[in-house]
Amino acid sequence: MVYGESKLGRTTSKRLQRLRKENTPITMLTCYDSSFARLLDSCGIDCILVGDSLGMVVQGGKDTLSVSLSDMEYHTRIVAGSVARAFVVADMPFGSYQTRPEETFANAARLIQAGAQMVKLEGGGWVCDTISYLVQRDIPVCGHVGLTPQSVHRLGGYAVQGKGEDAQRVLEEAKKIEDAGAQLLVLEAIPSELATEITQSVSIPTIGIGAGSGTSGQVLVLHDLLGVSGGNSPKFVRNFMEGSSSISDAICRYISSVQSRSFPGKEHEYPR
Repeated sequence: MVYGESKLGRTTSKRLQRLRKENTPITMLTCYDSSFARLLDSCGIDCILVGDSLGMVVQGGKDTLSVSLSDMEYHTRIVAGSVARAFVVADMPFGSYQTRPEETFANAARLIQAGAQMVKLEGGGWVCDTISYLVQRDIPVCGHVGLTPQSVHRLGGYAVQGKGEDAQRVLEEAKKIEDAGAQLLVLEAIPSELATEITQSVSIPTIGIGAGSGTSGQVLVLHDLLGVSGGNSPKFVRNFMEGSSSISDAICRYISSVQSRSFPGKEHEYPR
């Protein structure tokens, strides 16, 4: 066993926290298979999210709700086994953590045993007890507030969250999730001003998707970045294949654009 953190070794939550403190943007993309996992890793991506978005871009579903824990375990094992450097986060799918604490732990443990270094849970204040329970049992957790795709039916669609008076609710949820022990926080489809305020109010890295450039880092669905998702893309998406010579070039351009804070631009932001 080698103690300490090698600059060339696997990225850890400590390194992500150091990037936040240094104000160095963190880069993240979704990934679901071995070939793309190796490509993202070779391009220097900081984090890979094995997202339940696979239900839409891989399985062809209309939302993420049909994704099973077995699906997530399978894809996590493939991705985690194919990278040498990137930090791997796995989504806990719908129904896998809205249950008894013991069952939630067992479900999260399956993803960690498959190779994830952290699991991601969607939701506000109601998930805080669950986060605390997992963290106390050595399961690292990433929170997710704002637009939570697993709540699409309750929200009435994929609507921007945190506008107007609703901003205070999202801010308070973010703080509670940090207090519960989360080490990372995804902010999705919220006004850029609110995302910046949240980032300045918590001490853990924030990863934005449709949340402006004031977060600690950015994430996109890989298929959106490559322009192969089909249908109308969300406002916050940029097709990096346009003007690129290859898929590898597009991914490297995304990484460079996030690190230079040229992406996302004003045209990708939502007003408060």
